Amino acid sequence: MATKYDVFEIVYKNRTRLKPIEVVKKLNKDEREYHIIHKYLRELTRKKLLNKNKQGFQIEVSKKTEELYKLILYCMKNGINYNYLLDWNFVKFISDSLNNEEIDYKKSKLNPRTIKKYIEILDKYGLILIISEKPLRARIFYNALLNNLLVYFGFKHTKVQDSKDYISEIKKELNFYRYLKKRNETKYKKIIEEFEVNFIYHSLSLEGNPITLPDTIKILKEEVIPMNIRTIDVDEIKNYQKAMQLMLKDAYEKKSLTMQAVLEYHKISMQHKLDLAGSIRSISVHIKGNPNFKTVPPELIKEKLEKLFEKYNLFIKRKNVPINEVLKFAVYFHNEFQHIHPFEDGNSRSTRLITFHLLQSLEIPILDIPLGLLDEYLNATKGSKQREDYKLYKTLQKIILYNLKKINGILK
Repeated sequence: MATKYDVFEIVYKNRTRLKPIEVVKKLNKDEREYHIIHKYLRELTRKKLLNKNKQGFQIEVSKKTEELYKLILYCMKNGINYNYLLDWNFVKFISDSLNNEEIDYKKSKLNPRTIKKYIEILDKYGLILIISEKPLRARIFYNALLNNLLVYFGFKHTKVQDSKDYISEIKKELNFYRYLKKRNETKYKKIIEEFEVNFIYHSLSLEGNPITLPDTIKILKEEVIPMNIRTIDVDEIKNYQKAMQLMLKDAYEKKSLTMQAVLEYHKISMQHKLDLAGSIRSISVHIKGNPNFKTVPPELIKEKLEKLFEKYNLFIKRKNVPINEVLKFAVYFHNEFQHIHPFEDGNSRSTRLITFHLLQSLEIPILDIPLGLLDEYLNATKGSKQREDYKLYKTLQKIILYNLKKINGILK
């Protein structure tokens, strides 16, 4: 059955006046839903999101309608059912939870079943870190989507900073993961396949690929190419999948990273730009939209890479390295490579691949950056005005714990 937000989305997109029966047809609904759809049109008009005259209903151009449509569009792009999120009670729950830092049954006046439902929605879309289930401890990720939801529903909020240390939780989950994985390697490989599509979508969305998550799933899992999508964007997705699969295979086989391997990952992932694929740049480059991000001059790239891989080779020879030191080195490795920026294009996606390889080869599973942490990750890396190793260290802890919790939950 159609919802009022489905009706709003159709009318907004159309931009010309529509009669109720035309809205029914555009929603591909049975005429028996005419009365409920007409009711939604009237309700949206009362809320001043639409206006009406004899010719039908049309969008009311305002800041409010623009905000709502952007929220709906963002949800559609990321495979989120916006009808779950566009609910005042749900958004109030998010606001209260952010103010309390963690979700607290005792402080909430909501029915426990309602809280459980809200947590399941947030968890489904990678917007929450469930630290423990009994007793419940969970933190909602603060990102642009939730910020825009809070603004739309009139909740004032300051930016939430989560500087908590999760090393002890990671250690516990890591021990559990290693036990579960050893017991069921086959199931773990299936989990990788499930995570793979989300990571490819999330990673390339950070690089501006316009293809939505639902369409990415169609392309990679169903081998169906949706209409009106550029071939180069499809090739970018398919090429990145091939590079990721090779990286995971190498990490699983405990192959050390070499510069030759990095060049191969880049070559495969950038096949849609053959003139750049697998080649070290000879020109100066900068991060689009961030002039403060410093990259190495081309004449220093070789020297910087040699020093980085010398440190990498020394590090991986060490035995029984504490988890916090592993993560700190992973952060250094990530940011150093990204600032060296050895390629004309495809640097950040390659940085994520080789950082994942480093951690995977040390049996620390990291298969995706959840939607709720993409903004935080970006702000600690190529979106930052200066190098932010400490911020990335804190973000990486949440990313790893999120992955461990998800994997262990499936393996149990």
